[in-house]
Amino acid sequence: MTQHSYDVIVAGVGAMGSAACWHLARRGLKVLGLERFELGHAMGSSHGLSRIIRLAYFEGSHYVPIVRRAHELWRETGEKAGLKLLHVTGSLDLAPRDGGPVEASLQSCLDHGLVHEVLERDEIMRRFPGFRLPEGHLGLWQPDGGFVASEKAIYAHVGLAQAHGAEIRTNEPLLDWAPTADGGVTVRTERGTYSAGRLVITSGGWIADAVPELGRKVSTVKQAIGWFTTRRPELFREGAFPVFILHVEEGSFYGFPLYEHPGFKLGGPHFAREPMDPREPDRTPSALQVRLIRECLARYLPDAAGDPLTLKGCVYTVTPDEDFVIDAVPGVPQALFASCCSGHGFKFASAIGEILADLASDVPSPFDLSRFSLSRLGAPAS
Repeated sequence: MTQHSYDVIVAGVGAMGSAACWHLARRGLKVLGLERFELGHAMGSSHGLSRIIRLAYFEGSHYVPIVRRAHELWRETGEKAGLKLLHVTGSLDLAPRDGGPVEASLQSCLDHGLVHEVLERDEIMRRFPGFRLPEGHLGLWQPDGGFVASEKAIYAHVGLAQAHGAEIRTNEPLLDWAPTADGGVTVRTERGTYSAGRLVITSGGWIADAVPELGRKVSTVKQAIGWFTTRRPELFREGAFPVFILHVEEGSFYGFPLYEHPGFKLGGPHFAREPMDPREPDRTPSALQVRLIRECLARYLPDAAGDPLTLKGCVYTVTPDEDFVIDAVPGVPQALFASCCSGHGFKFASAIGEILADLASDVPSPFDLSRFSLSRLGAPAS
């Protein structure tokens, strides 16, 4: 029987890759994690202190079972690591009446028995006076939503994985990989060649380099986030203000209560994602992106519309339908990948790491993954 260096190699130790390393290592498997940059870097899509977790899901009711499991795992992982990763603040989806997002979020709540309220504009502004909403806006309130401490989450997963024997190598990108005749894989980096029974590819914006079948099926874009001086920070502190997604005529924006930064965090807008090559080192948001965010603050959250304190860009890998891709490489069942999360994937990372560990261990997933197949994009079936 062939002896491989590792049971599983994970290429890309960001949100999903770090979670996969942890779930694989806790099962007693010999794991190697390879990260292109340093741990917790700002070149991908997991930096910036926090990421929203929503159980009411306007993108599709089929996501709810997975995000519920992710919610459980974020809490469990934080407890094991001695860190608070999951912050429950409640979540608001805000949009014009009959505009679509509130109605879709409501349907996901009804489909899965989630506690919720539909709130009129005046009631939203009474509860959360930081908002100035347009006439005709509604909100879907779901009290279990909140945010995940994103950078801490990666550190927690890696630390737990290492405690269970995983080997994590940073600043060592995957150059190429190939299947072997015995059903395993070899992986080549600048430092050496490694072999394993399975390969898990979670390399974010660089996924098409390792999975050429994605090719032109996905695009990489730059999204802007910023932290802004607040005139009345008491309105936006954690415990007084929720996470939210705001759909207005200028686009879709998302925001957070104050957390580990003196500024109010707002990201978006959805339509101002700008195409980029992830190899380009500049992550600075464009002047247009910053202007649109500041105009949103001035109009809809005026007490948080001060000068920017920090501005960042992050890389999103986007599919045409904005659903995820979780699959095996066509013709190579021992090589699995998860990526292309289209800007709404971080919240799921804890559960997707577990899903990848199941697939790499030949354990059937408890979730229906057919919606996330590569073949739906017109690529060859796995």
